[in-house]
Amino acid sequence: MTADNSPDIRLRLGTRRSPLAMVQAEEARSRLCAAHGLSEEAVELVPVIASGDRIQDRPLAEIGGKALWTRELDIWLAEGKIDAAVHSMKDVETIRPASLAIAAILPRADKADRLLGAASLAEIPPGATIGTSAPRRAAQLLHHRPGCKVVSLRGNVATRMAKLASGEVDATFLAAAGLSRLGEEGVGTALDIEEWLPAPAQGAIGLECRADDRETRALLAAIDHAPSHAELTAERALLRGLGGTCHSPIAAVSLPQADGGWLMKASLFSPDGSLRVDGECLYGVDEMTAVDTLAADLLERAPATIAVHFGHHHDSADE
Repeated sequence: MTADNSPDIRLRLGTRRSPLAMVQAEEARSRLCAAHGLSEEAVELVPVIASGDRIQDRPLAEIGGKALWTRELDIWLAEGKIDAAVHSMKDVETIRPASLAIAAILPRADKADRLLGAASLAEIPPGATIGTSAPRRAAQLLHHRPGCKVVSLRGNVATRMAKLASGEVDATFLAAAGLSRLGEEGVGTALDIEEWLPAPAQGAIGLECRADDRETRALLAAIDHAPSHAELTAERALLRGLGGTCHSPIAAVSLPQADGGWLMKASLFSPDGSLRVDGECLYGVDEMTAVDTLAADLLERAPATIAVHFGHHHDSADE
């Protein structure tokens, strides 16, 4: 595992180059160093330009979905160029190669979305142009505000905020966790997490390594946050059960309960937001069969205009 050129390096963490990805990789590094008493130099950050960062002029769903965020890092893991990869877990495909293991989930940050450009959903002007490339956000917006127009808006956080500031769109949505990690906590309006459901796995940072790399798995296990890992496992199980694609408008959130378990709330939408099917279930860290039942129930109750977007593929993406 030690890099040939520096005997001091214990671990090489691969990351996308975007400002947010780099901040997340730095958080992972600082947690690893604190857990193992390592100096910062012992954990090297190795940036890669992901396809999803290179291609910014088309919606993610049109150009290959979530694999665009993970492909290069997966290759580098397989080739041994890095020991682990740091991911925004909502950008990681539901079905992963058997050769890889999600070895750690960091303590999950704010799961909510924030609305930029209006003080509330109700105060978005009629007929306003809303920028988002996420099918979940587009469908959920049109469900609440059917008169609005949705246009594709890609790019990193700063790019999207600049497009809003220039008047290219009237409003947009960004993940609260990403804004906070970039020092933009006060930007926009927090949306009630139970009224406006986030993307499954939103706000979670994960570290993935080769499944057979016991040394790295042991190092990463020290910073795994069990409750966050349980939430991620459940929300990814819901996606797998639904068989969504990156075109599928799916929203879900896990709400911690007093007994140590969780209440999962989930909604499926038609792309135009006119139809919606909701469901919920209780699950525990060692008992997640209710999540599979919820997925099956949602699909059973979904009208054809929703069901057509689910049940066939195993990748779900939402920026």
